[in-house]
Amino acid sequence: MDFLYDDDERALRDAARAFAAKELAPRAAEADGNAAFPDGHMDALAAFGAMGLNLPEAFGGAGASAVGLALAVEALAAGCAATASTVTAHFLATDAILLAGDAAQKTRYLPAAAEGRALGAFALTEPGAGSDPADMTMRAEPSDGGYRLYGAKHFISNAGSADFLVVFAKTAPEAGHRGISAFIVARDTPGLSIGPAEATHGIRASHAFPVQFDCSVPAESRLGEEGSGFRTALMVLDRGRIETAALALGIAGAALEAARAWVEERVVSGQPIANFQGIRWMVADMSTELDAARLMTWRAARLRQQGERFTREAAMAKLYASEAAGRIADGALQIHGGYGYTTALPLERYVRDARILRIYEGTSEIQRNIIARFELD
Repeated sequence: MDFLYDDDERALRDAARAFAAKELAPRAAEADGNAAFPDGHMDALAAFGAMGLNLPEAFGGAGASAVGLALAVEALAAGCAATASTVTAHFLATDAILLAGDAAQKTRYLPAAAEGRALGAFALTEPGAGSDPADMTMRAEPSDGGYRLYGAKHFISNAGSADFLVVFAKTAPEAGHRGISAFIVARDTPGLSIGPAEATHGIRASHAFPVQFDCSVPAESRLGEEGSGFRTALMVLDRGRIETAALALGIAGAALEAARAWVEERVVSGQPIANFQGIRWMVADMSTELDAARLMTWRAARLRQQGERFTREAAMAKLYASEAAGRIADGALQIHGGYGYTTALPLERYVRDARILRIYEGTSEIQRNIIARFELD
């Protein structure tokens, strides 16, 4: 399918694959076993340019196309899904500043973020308002020429190591989603408190945290106009859903590659199990699903790249790729039999890592709601 992307995008994909194979894959099992945040990868990621893949060259980024970005994220996720998740969570924060920030905010935060000198977090989800951000209860009230933020966020990736958080709060509670505003909050702001990382089923080395706010921020920390935060969040999530789909492709591709190698090596009744029709059909179905998910992801990325609306296509790609990754990873484990269920091989990790993709950046059910609005309303 090389005809679907250009030479620059292919070169970025190949460079990301080589980087992931050298720097990420050899440490992925250990990071998962220790649930260790990928601090050890951060310098290498910065040197490679991974932290600024989503940003223009004007701010120190790679200036990658949307398709090139999807290809790179897939490659990183094939090496270590947890590390790729950490990187894409950082993209959510920097995308918000890129889309809604003023010149001073972009100059202050984006070059450092692109170079890997500052890590971002995107604080939208709340304990009682996950799938519908309009239900958030966090408030931002005018105070001393700025704002007082108070409330709680939950499952905020990167928060424990972030240098800054993009935070969403209601400045006009009576206005529903039109009363949501966004703010850039430094990690060391007095009154910002981050709890211990959640112990998770998968992507164990990509940490998510509860965050409590009772702090004051200056007016210049507001990102965009008052009441524009919900629109900013939706634009960021559209982009993030393509990246989540690409994460799914990376996990699924790694699982399928492992399955292909295994069926050629594993001998039963005197012959490789690749000769058995049942196995061949499993591999055929897995490969077909992976190709379909890739095509949907690249379509959404290409629409984004062309400046066209891509909300529907991003939701479709995220929905299909995340669910296909679960099936492909599970099928690859099944092909490995009892060996696949052990931690000696990465199959069980692929299964666990894939599971979160149907939940974050909007659950599968939310994606279906988004798609249905385009089809029926």
